[in-house]
Amino acid sequence: MSEFMDKLHSTFVEGDRWKYLTNGLKNTLIITFFAVILGMVLGFLIAIVRSSHDKTGKMKILNFFAKIYLTVIRGTPVMVQLLIIYYVIFASVRIDKMFVGILAFGLNSAAYVAEIVRSGIMSIDNGQFEAGASLGLNYRKTMFYIIMPQAFKNVLPALGNECIVLLKETSVAGYIALEDLTKGGDIIRSVTYEAFLPLIAVALIYLVIVMFMTYLVSRLERRLAKSDRG
Repeated sequence: MSEFMDKLHSTFVEGDRWKYLTNGLKNTLIITFFAVILGMVLGFLIAIVRSSHDKTGKMKILNFFAKIYLTVIRGTPVMVQLLIIYYVIFASVRIDKMFVGILAFGLNSAAYVAEIVRSGIMSIDNGQFEAGASLGLNYRKTMFYIIMPQAFKNVLPALGNECIVLLKETSVAGYIALEDLTKGGDIIRSVTYEAFLPLIAVALIYLVIVMFMTYLVSRLERRLAKSDRG
């Protein structure tokens, strides 16, 4: 036991190396938070374009570009997208790595959010559009005041799970030398030549966060189910 405590001390306490984990955790949470916002906003816009085209045949040009975007983003690894944005798109400019991480993970998440929301919109019965028309609402108002609230409620659990996936995907941010949680653990490993404790610590931190987010999603699902029964 004393040997284990000595290892803990030499790995995390000496040189205040535990700060690599706390600073990395802070960066991971910041990236996740803003990437979720970007992904949700862009994803909802793409979903509206795609579902509107499917239902009305309009927005053909926007739908064409949206389909290309979804195909490219969903068909390539997020790590490759991150590297392309940093080393290719912004290669000639000085840019904050945190911004690059938020942009890359947000754009990636938007593609999956778009399909989740689109499936929610398409699951709403066409009678709801007819009900909106009978109330004198045009397509746009029907979409925003009648369809979207119902679709949003239906896909909330799936959107919650997408946030969890996004959190874990940020672990590749270290490939552009962005000090996220995983990179913090790797720095400790490279300094101490001790791999077990830093990596286990990183894994446990991710596990705790994911368990907490899973708990919130589960509570949300139960609340939605309860409101449906009520």
